[in-house]
Amino acid sequence: MDLQAPIDRLSALLTRFRVRVSLFHSGPLCGLQKFDCGSGLGFLHVLRRGRMEVTHHGTAGMPEKLVLDEPSLLFYPRPLTHHFHNPPRDGSDFTCAALEFEGGENNLLARSLPPFLRLRLDAVEGLEPALALLFAETDRVRCGQRVLADRLFEVVLIQLLRWLLDHPEQAGIQPGLITGLSHPRLARALVALHEAPGDAWTLERLAECAGMSRTSFATVFKQVVGQTPADHVASCRIALAQAGLREGRPVKLLAEQLGYANPPALSRAFAAKVGLSPRDWLTRDRGAGEAQAGSDTVPQNLP
Repeated sequence: MDLQAPIDRLSALLTRFRVRVSLFHSGPLCGLQKFDCGSGLGFLHVLRRGRMEVTHHGTAGMPEKLVLDEPSLLFYPRPLTHHFHNPPRDGSDFTCAALEFEGGENNLLARSLPPFLRLRLDAVEGLEPALALLFAETDRVRCGQRVLADRLFEVVLIQLLRWLLDHPEQAGIQPGLITGLSHPRLARALVALHEAPGDAWTLERLAECAGMSRTSFATVFKQVVGQTPADHVASCRIALAQAGLREGRPVKLLAEQLGYANPPALSRAFAAKVGLSPRDWLTRDRGAGEAQAGSDTVPQNLP
Protein backbone atom coordinates (compact mmCIF):
# COMPACT_ATOMS: atom_id res chain seq x y z
CA MET A 1 0.00 0.00 0.00
CA ASP A 2 1.40 3.38 -1.07
CA LEU A 3 0.77 5.71 1.87
CA GLN A 4 2.18 8.65 -0.08
CA ALA A 5 -0.18 8.40 -3.06
CA PRO A 6 -2.79 11.21 -3.20
CA ILE A 7 -6.36 10.29 -2.29
CA ASP A 8 -9.75 11.85 -3.02
CA ARG A 9 -11.15 12.70 0.40
CA LEU A 10 -14.47 14.16 -0.78
CA SER A 11 -16.00 12.23 -3.68
CA ALA A 12 -17.13 9.12 -1.78
CA LEU A 13 -18.29 11.26 1.15
CA LEU A 14 -20.43 13.54 -1.04
CA THR A 15 -21.79 10.54 -2.91
CA ARG A 16 -22.86 8.79 0.30
CA PHE A 17 -23.99 11.89 2.22
CA ARG A 18 -25.51 14.12 -0.41
CA VAL A 19 -26.16 17.84 -0.26
CA ARG A 20 -28.50 19.80 -2.53
CA VAL A 21 -27.65 23.42 -3.37
CA SER A 22 -30.41 25.72 -4.67
CA LEU A 23 -29.94 29.32 -5.79
CA PHE A 24 -32.76 31.56 -4.56
CA HIS A 25 -31.47 35.12 -4.89
CA SER A 26 -29.01 37.20 -6.86
CA GLY A 27 -28.75 40.98 -6.76
CA PRO A 28 -29.14 43.81 -4.24
CA LEU A 29 -30.39 43.20 -0.72
CA CYS A 30 -31.91 46.20 1.01
CA GLY A 31 -33.52 46.63 4.40
CA LEU A 32 -33.88 43.79 6.91
CA GLN A 33 -33.78 40.18 5.73
CA LYS A 34 -34.33 37.21 8.05
CA PHE A 35 -33.06 33.69 7.37
CA ASP A 36 -34.93 31.46 9.83
CA CYS A 37 -33.62 28.22 11.30
CA GLY A 38 -37.22 26.99 11.10
CA SER A 39 -36.71 26.43 7.39
CA GLY A 40 -34.54 23.42 8.26
CA LEU A 41 -31.97 24.58 5.70
CA GLY A 42 -28.40 25.78 5.69
CA PHE A 43 -27.28 28.76 3.65
CA LEU A 44 -24.34 29.86 1.54
CA HIS A 45 -24.19 33.61 0.88
CA VAL A 46 -21.70 35.41 -1.34
CA LEU A 47 -21.31 39.18 -0.86
CA ARG A 48 -20.02 40.44 -4.20
CA ARG A 49 -19.78 44.10 -3.26
CA GLY A 50 -21.13 46.63 -0.77
CA ARG A 51 -21.33 46.83 2.99
CA MET A 52 -23.77 45.23 5.39
CA GLU A 53 -24.34 43.99 8.94
CA VAL A 54 -25.08 40.41 9.95
CA THR A 55 -26.64 39.68 13.36
CA HIS A 56 -27.23 36.49 15.34
CA HIS A 57 -29.62 37.39 18.13
CA GLY A 58 -28.92 35.53 21.35
CA THR A 59 -27.31 32.48 19.75
CA ALA A 60 -24.72 30.98 22.10
CA GLY A 61 -21.20 30.98 20.73
CA MET A 62 -22.09 33.21 17.78
CA PRO A 63 -21.03 36.86 17.27
CA GLU A 64 -23.95 39.17 17.99
CA LYS A 65 -23.03 41.47 15.09
CA LEU A 66 -20.62 41.39 12.16
CA VAL A 67 -19.90 44.20 9.72
CA LEU A 68 -18.91 43.11 6.22
CA ASP A 69 -17.19 45.63 3.98
CA GLU A 70 -15.28 43.40 1.55
CA PRO A 71 -16.26 40.56 -0.80
CA SER A 72 -17.01 37.66 1.54
CA LEU A 73 -18.53 34.21 1.79
CA LEU A 74 -20.89 33.33 4.65
CA PHE A 75 -21.43 29.62 5.28
CA TYR A 76 -24.21 28.25 7.52
CA PRO A 77 -24.14 24.46 6.99
CA ARG A 78 -26.89 23.85 9.55
CA PRO A 79 -30.10 25.79 10.31
CA LEU A 80 -29.23 28.93 12.27
CA THR A 81 -31.29 32.11 12.32
CA HIS A 82 -29.45 35.19 11.06
CA HIS A 83 -30.40 38.65 9.85
CA PHE A 84 -28.98 40.92 7.17
CA HIS A 85 -29.25 44.69 7.68
CA ASN A 86 -28.83 47.07 4.74
CA PRO A 87 -29.90 50.72 4.44
CA PRO A 88 -32.17 50.96 1.37
CA ARG A 89 -29.84 53.46 -0.26
CA ASP A 90 -26.78 51.24 0.22
CA GLY A 91 -27.98 47.90 -1.11
CA SER A 92 -25.31 45.19 -1.13
CA ASP A 93 -25.03 42.77 -4.02
CA PHE A 94 -25.55 39.17 -2.89
CA THR A 95 -25.85 35.75 -4.43
CA CYS A 96 -27.53 33.29 -2.07
CA ALA A 97 -28.21 29.55 -2.06
CA ALA A 98 -30.06 27.23 0.30
CA LEU A 99 -28.30 24.03 1.41
CA GLU A 100 -30.19 20.82 2.10
CA PHE A 101 -27.98 18.12 3.57
CA GLU A 102 -29.60 14.71 3.18
CA GLY A 103 -30.67 13.72 6.67
CA GLY A 104 -30.54 17.30 7.95
CA GLU A 105 -28.40 17.93 11.01
CA ASN A 106 -27.74 14.18 11.33
CA ASN A 107 -25.84 14.18 8.05
CA LEU A 108 -22.29 13.08 8.93
CA LEU A 109 -20.75 15.89 6.87
CA ALA A 110 -23.08 18.59 8.20
CA ARG A 111 -22.43 17.53 11.80
CA SER A 112 -18.67 17.92 11.37
CA LEU A 113 -18.82 21.50 10.06
CA PRO A 114 -18.75 24.67 12.18
CA PRO A 115 -22.13 26.41 12.68
CA PHE A 116 -20.88 29.51 10.86
CA LEU A 117 -17.91 30.47 8.76
CA ARG A 118 -16.96 33.83 7.28
CA LEU A 119 -14.18 34.03 4.69
CA ARG A 120 -12.88 36.64 2.28
CA LEU A 121 -13.47 35.49 -1.28
CA ASP A 122 -9.77 35.73 -2.08
CA ALA A 123 -8.89 33.41 0.84
CA VAL A 124 -10.12 30.22 -0.86
CA GLU A 125 -7.93 28.88 -3.63
CA GLY A 126 -9.86 28.05 -6.79
CA LEU A 127 -12.97 29.97 -5.72
CA GLU A 128 -12.52 32.95 -8.05
CA PRO A 129 -13.05 31.14 -11.39
CA ALA A 130 -16.05 29.23 -10.01
CA LEU A 131 -17.62 32.46 -8.77
CA ALA A 132 -16.89 34.21 -12.08
CA LEU A 133 -18.92 31.54 -13.88
CA LEU A 134 -21.67 31.72 -11.27
CA PHE A 135 -21.96 35.51 -11.52
CA ALA A 136 -21.97 35.35 -15.32
CA GLU A 137 -25.01 33.05 -15.10
CA THR A 138 -26.88 35.08 -12.51
CA ASP A 139 -26.29 38.50 -14.11
CA ARG A 140 -28.74 37.87 -16.96
CA VAL A 141 -31.54 35.44 -17.71
CA ARG A 142 -30.71 32.62 -20.13
CA CYS A 143 -32.12 29.18 -20.88
CA GLY A 144 -31.30 26.71 -18.13
CA GLN A 145 -29.98 29.47 -15.88
CA ARG A 146 -31.41 28.17 -12.60
CA VAL A 147 -30.19 24.61 -13.13
CA LEU A 148 -26.73 25.71 -14.19
CA ALA A 149 -26.49 28.23 -11.33
CA ASP A 150 -27.32 25.45 -8.84
CA ARG A 151 -24.53 23.29 -10.31
CA LEU A 152 -22.04 26.16 -10.15
CA PHE A 153 -22.99 26.81 -6.53
CA GLU A 154 -22.22 23.14 -5.87
CA VAL A 155 -18.75 23.79 -7.32
CA VAL A 156 -18.36 26.72 -4.92
CA LEU A 157 -19.36 24.46 -2.02
CA ILE A 158 -16.84 21.79 -3.04
CA GLN A 159 -14.07 24.39 -3.30
CA LEU A 160 -15.01 25.57 0.20
CA LEU A 161 -14.96 22.01 1.57
CA ARG A 162 -11.53 21.47 0.01
CA TRP A 163 -10.29 24.57 1.81
CA LEU A 164 -11.74 23.34 5.11
CA LEU A 165 -9.96 19.98 4.75
CA ASP A 166 -6.67 21.80 4.25
CA HIS A 167 -7.21 24.48 6.94
CA PRO A 168 -9.21 22.88 9.80
CA GLU A 169 -7.49 24.86 12.57
CA GLN A 170 -7.91 28.18 10.77
CA ALA A 171 -11.61 27.43 10.31
CA GLY A 172 -12.05 26.45 13.97
CA ILE A 173 -13.15 22.91 13.14
CA GLN A 174 -13.83 20.76 16.21
CA PRO A 175 -12.89 17.05 16.37
CA GLY A 176 -15.00 15.14 13.88
CA LEU A 177 -15.10 13.87 10.34
CA ILE A 178 -13.43 16.94 8.79
CA THR A 179 -10.47 16.80 11.18
CA GLY A 180 -10.21 13.07 10.53
CA LEU A 181 -10.09 13.64 6.77
CA SER A 182 -7.48 16.34 7.35
CA HIS A 183 -5.16 13.83 9.03
CA PRO A 184 -2.79 12.29 6.44
CA ARG A 185 -3.13 8.73 7.77
CA LEU A 186 -6.63 8.63 9.24
CA ALA A 187 -7.97 10.01 5.97
CA ARG A 188 -6.97 6.81 4.17
CA ALA A 189 -9.01 4.67 6.54
CA LEU A 190 -11.99 7.03 6.40
CA VAL A 191 -11.99 7.18 2.60
CA ALA A 192 -11.85 3.37 2.43
CA LEU A 193 -14.83 3.19 4.80
CA HIS A 194 -16.84 5.75 2.82
CA GLU A 195 -16.15 3.92 -0.43
CA ALA A 196 -17.33 0.55 0.95
CA PRO A 197 -19.32 1.03 4.18
CA GLY A 198 -20.73 -2.51 4.02
CA ASP A 199 -17.36 -4.22 4.18
CA ALA A 200 -16.17 -6.00 7.31
CA TRP A 201 -14.41 -3.10 9.01
CA THR A 202 -12.41 -4.36 11.95
CA LEU A 203 -10.00 -2.22 13.93
CA GLU A 204 -7.13 -4.19 12.38
CA ARG A 205 -8.28 -3.51 8.84
CA LEU A 206 -8.85 0.20 9.41
CA ALA A 207 -5.43 0.52 11.05
CA GLU A 208 -3.86 -1.28 8.09
CA CYS A 209 -5.45 1.20 5.68
CA ALA A 210 -3.90 4.02 7.72
CA GLY A 211 -0.51 2.30 7.92
CA MET A 212 -0.62 2.36 11.73
CA SER A 213 -0.64 -0.14 14.58
CA ARG A 214 -3.98 -0.99 16.15
CA THR A 215 -3.18 0.81 19.40
CA SER A 216 -1.79 3.92 17.76
CA PHE A 217 -4.67 4.10 15.28
CA ALA A 218 -7.34 3.74 17.97
CA THR A 219 -5.71 6.40 20.16
CA VAL A 220 -5.15 8.94 17.40
CA PHE A 221 -8.59 8.32 15.90
CA LYS A 222 -10.34 9.05 19.19
CA GLN A 223 -8.28 12.23 19.67
CA VAL A 224 -8.78 13.58 16.15
CA VAL A 225 -12.30 12.38 15.27
CA GLY A 226 -13.78 12.51 18.76
CA GLN A 227 -15.18 8.96 18.79
CA THR A 228 -13.83 5.43 18.56
CA PRO A 229 -13.36 3.78 15.15
CA ALA A 230 -16.21 1.35 15.94
CA ASP A 231 -18.52 4.24 16.86
CA HIS A 232 -17.70 6.02 13.63
CA VAL A 233 -18.34 2.91 11.53
CA ALA A 234 -21.71 2.53 13.26
CA SER A 235 -22.55 6.23 12.78
CA CYS A 236 -21.71 6.02 9.10
CA ARG A 237 -23.80 2.90 8.55
CA ILE A 238 -26.83 4.13 10.51
CA ALA A 239 -26.80 7.45 8.66
CA LEU A 240 -26.82 5.51 5.38
CA ALA A 241 -29.60 3.28 6.71
CA GLN A 242 -31.68 6.37 7.46
CA ALA A 243 -31.14 7.64 3.92
CA GLY A 244 -32.13 4.25 2.55
CA LEU A 245 -35.29 4.12 4.65
CA ARG A 246 -36.32 7.54 3.33
CA GLU A 247 -35.90 6.19 -0.20
CA GLY A 248 -38.19 3.25 0.58
CA ARG A 249 -35.56 0.50 0.73
CA PRO A 250 -36.49 -2.42 3.02
CA VAL A 251 -34.51 -3.18 6.16
CA LYS A 252 -33.51 -6.58 4.76
CA LEU A 253 -31.81 -4.99 1.75
CA LEU A 254 -30.15 -2.30 3.86
CA ALA A 255 -28.78 -4.93 6.25
CA GLU A 256 -27.15 -6.73 3.32
CA GLN A 257 -25.74 -3.52 1.85
CA LEU A 258 -24.36 -2.18 5.14
CA GLY A 259 -22.64 -5.29 6.45
CA TYR A 260 -25.12 -6.56 9.04
CA ALA A 261 -25.70 -10.31 9.43
CA ASN A 262 -29.48 -9.97 9.21
CA PRO A 263 -32.32 -7.40 9.59
CA PRO A 264 -32.58 -7.84 13.39
CA ALA A 265 -28.87 -7.02 13.71
CA LEU A 266 -29.39 -3.77 11.82
CA SER A 267 -32.51 -2.98 13.87
CA ARG A 268 -30.60 -3.48 17.14
CA ALA A 269 -27.73 -1.27 15.97
CA PHE A 270 -30.20 1.33 14.71
CA ALA A 271 -32.10 1.45 18.02
CA ALA A 272 -28.84 1.66 19.99
CA LYS A 273 -27.71 4.68 17.95
CA VAL A 274 -31.03 6.47 17.32
CA GLY A 275 -33.21 5.34 20.23
CA LEU A 276 -35.99 4.08 17.96
CA SER A 277 -36.59 1.09 15.73
CA PRO A 278 -36.23 1.73 11.97
CA ARG A 279 -40.03 1.60 11.56
CA ASP A 280 -40.73 4.04 14.41
CA TRP A 281 -37.96 6.37 13.29
CA LEU A 282 -39.28 6.45 9.72
CA THR A 283 -42.78 7.26 10.94
CA ARG A 284 -41.45 10.16 13.01
CA ASP A 285 -39.19 11.36 10.18
CA ARG A 286 -42.05 11.40 7.67
CA GLY A 287 -44.20 13.37 10.09
CA ALA A 288 -41.44 15.92 10.55
CA GLY A 289 -40.94 16.12 6.79
CA GLU A 290 -44.63 16.81 6.18
CA ALA A 291 -44.59 19.55 8.80
CA GLN A 292 -41.48 21.06 7.21
CA ALA A 293 -43.04 20.94 3.75
CA GLY A 294 -45.83 23.15 5.03
CA SER A 295 -43.41 25.89 6.08
CA ASP A 296 -41.35 28.30 3.99
CA THR A 297 -38.10 26.73 2.80
CA VAL A 298 -36.36 29.96 1.82
CA PRO A 299 -36.92 33.60 2.83
CA GLN A 300 -40.01 34.94 1.14
CA ASN A 301 -39.27 38.65 1.61
CA LEU A 302 -36.32 38.77 -0.77
CA PRO A 303 -36.73 40.84 -3.93
